[in-house]
Amino acid sequence: MINHLVSLVGFFVFAGIAWLVSTNRAKVSWKTVVSGLGLQLMLGLLVFQLPGSHRVFLWVNDAVLALLNASKSGTAFLFGPLAASPGEPGSVGFILIFQVLPVAIFFAAFTAALYHLRLLQWLVRFFAWLFHRTMEISGAESLCGAANIFVGVESALVIRPYLKKMTRSELLCVLVTGMGTVASSTLGVYVAFLSGSFPQIAGHLVSASVLAIPASFVIAKLLIPETEVPETLAGVPQEDESTRSRNLMGAIIEGAMDGLKLAAGITALLIAVLGLVALGDKLLALGSSWVGLAEPISLIRILSWLFYPFAYLLGIGHGDVPQAARLLGERVILTEVVSYQDLAQMVGNGTLTDPRSVVILSYALCGFAHIASVAIFVGGTAALVPSRRDDLAALGWRALLAATLATLMVGCVAGIFSTGEGVLLIRPGQ
Repeated sequence: MINHLVSLVGFFVFAGIAWLVSTNRAKVSWKTVVSGLGLQLMLGLLVFQLPGSHRVFLWVNDAVLALLNASKSGTAFLFGPLAASPGEPGSVGFILIFQVLPVAIFFAAFTAALYHLRLLQWLVRFFAWLFHRTMEISGAESLCGAANIFVGVESALVIRPYLKKMTRSELLCVLVTGMGTVASSTLGVYVAFLSGSFPQIAGHLVSASVLAIPASFVIAKLLIPETEVPETLAGVPQEDESTRSRNLMGAIIEGAMDGLKLAAGITALLIAVLGLVALGDKLLALGSSWVGLAEPISLIRILSWLFYPFAYLLGIGHGDVPQAARLLGERVILTEVVSYQDLAQMVGNGTLTDPRSVVILSYALCGFAHIASVAIFVGGTAALVPSRRDDLAALGWRALLAATLATLMVGCVAGIFSTGEGVLLIRPGQ
């Protein structure tokens, strides 16, 4: 029970941190903030506690796993035994580039097809309407945030005509909702990592993606309160469909190419960042030896120290806090892909002793809250509206802080309601 109370305290502490570093604390719209906090708690209650709701999320979980299995057909055809996961016939062991990254290509193509067929639009508009009405934010930022539940940096495309006249507060929301969530294509990557040791992970990640949107809005509006009058304050605008493919096959091809770029981008980032971190660790180890330290210092170790109090505030069991702090810290520089891979290893080898810790971390890590995303989201959005490049660049690091706090808030929501035997982990009749 005490850990649940710690999660509740952490939930408000992370919001308080955003308020403390706000650009204009006097202008904070407390109705927006309180509505956003309440919406998160309501959604958390729905996911973890409301009788019957677990059936919906288990269905979502099974649907995502079915898609994941379908994606293996193409990789098996192309790569043969290299695509077989450990434990499957003919497997040669775990190989990230052949067994996980191709999932991004399939999920990107699948999402593009659903968008072309207008099967996702009604969900996007429902969430946009929900965020707009409950939190009293502009229609454009609501629509962009809702789109982020399903797509990544390309979510800004749906509000492209409005980007030029957006306020600084709105622009921050666009960046934070992108960096504080994950795209459906990369969600498939995380499921591929964890489904073997955490069978219902897909349902949790889907719910985390929904929870992250109001959390992102709350933190963004605390950091940079709205002091102007947004152009779309009156309602949710129509999506910009100027870039919509002319036919279904075109949408699938375009989605697959976007997925290929994403997979290539992840590959490039991992090669570059892991190499740079290793170089930094060698320099730190050299410095440690010069000053006579018995144990060398590393970048991950430093970040683990910095994130230790944040990991504790998630309400994680005391024995798992050091491991949680490491995962949260390494995400900042190594991306959430590495963190989820390490989480899967910790679950598999029993390093994490409390199932509740696994649930909380699954939520808290679910976001593009890392340094590389600053370049990705600022650069991607600036490409759509070059006239606002300087404004977006100035907001980049603040957006990273906001996204980090938002994902931690989402982890706290999981901590408040999860018992470790959460409804998403139990199938009816078992």
